[in-house]
Amino acid sequence: MRVVLYTGKGGVGKTSVAAASALLCAQRGYKTLVMSTDPAHSLGDSFDVELGPRPAKVADNLWAHEVSALHELESHWKRIHDYVADVFATQGLDEVMAEEVATPPGMDEVASLMWIRHHAERAEHDVLIVDCAPTGETLQLLTFPDAAKWWLDKIYPWERKAMKVARPMLQPLIKVPLPSDEVYASLKDLLLDLEGMKKLLTDPQVTSVRIVLNLEKMVIKEAKRAFTYLNLFGYLTDAVIVNRVLPEGLHDDFFKNWHRIHERYQAEVEKSFEPLPILTVPLFDTEVVGTRMLTKMAKAIYGDIDPADRLYLGSPQRVEKSGAEYILALKIPFLDKADIDLARQDGELLVTVGNYRREVALPRVLVNRPTIGATMDGDELKVRFGKAGG
Repeated sequence: MRVVLYTGKGGVGKTSVAAASALLCAQRGYKTLVMSTDPAHSLGDSFDVELGPRPAKVADNLWAHEVSALHELESHWKRIHDYVADVFATQGLDEVMAEEVATPPGMDEVASLMWIRHHAERAEHDVLIVDCAPTGETLQLLTFPDAAKWWLDKIYPWERKAMKVARPMLQPLIKVPLPSDEVYASLKDLLLDLEGMKKLLTDPQVTSVRIVLNLEKMVIKEAKRAFTYLNLFGYLTDAVIVNRVLPEGLHDDFFKNWHRIHERYQAEVEKSFEPLPILTVPLFDTEVVGTRMLTKMAKAIYGDIDPADRLYLGSPQRVEKSGAEYILALKIPFLDKADIDLARQDGELLVTVGNYRREVALPRVLVNRPTIGATMDGDELKVRFGKAGG
């Protein structure tokens, strides 16, 4: 099964792009499922149909699914949900309200991960298209497996043992119900499921991410940061999709100015994300809703390209740990180290080659670490970062 995740800053049109991509996959004969992980679902609006917490057929070869965190929690992790509801009820919260607020923070992301894995393991479809939440929430979604592994390895074993010993003594003294061993068992199953997600999501033969953006300064900056973090956590980005590009032939002075702005930012996108494929989508003269407009958008994005293909397999940048240091590796072929100039500014690494400069948004783990050297290793520039505050 092929899994493709679409993400981007809120408002860039990623839901329309994901829906159009899924529709084109279905039209090319793939049995396709498109699902939304955004709590503020708009996938159904794109197809102009009502969707629910179970996949529904929306076209030939195409099913759509909007994940409901509350529905998933009650269906699959009832012990956890019931325990949280009991805690709220003992604190005086109305029973109905306690049921409603018993969905823990982050449950939308967890439910989404479960369904991605569920669909992949059942392999009932050829392609799974995921319309992700805006960038920040998507990064939370994709870092959940790492957090789950840490909690499972470091905290879970001794906390469960400590609770087994302390529960009989503490429960009579406090009014708040303590988690039972069954609740801990359910939590462990949940965490193991999350840990298993990492292998699926970081397999470049199965999964890739596509970043959707508009030609605006803030949008491009967020896309660059997202790209850095995706590399940091080992997720392959195989394309960048530039949405709502002004068409040629607009002669009004107002649009001429916007054309110049778009041309400048288009050049920045190409320099920043090279060698990833950069796919462009024009600004249409009507809203992209329904299968006719989604088909039109899909043809504009992909042309003769198969949207289910792996559009790029390399990793142009990555972050790895080496002892107490971190190394940021950037693919810059056909150059010697003497041809490259490095500088730091406002949380970014500035890489200058001749008359061109690339601004690499540094992940948080590197922002407060000093650069202590750089070397060329084949076609990769490897920048070393020392201890924080060093």
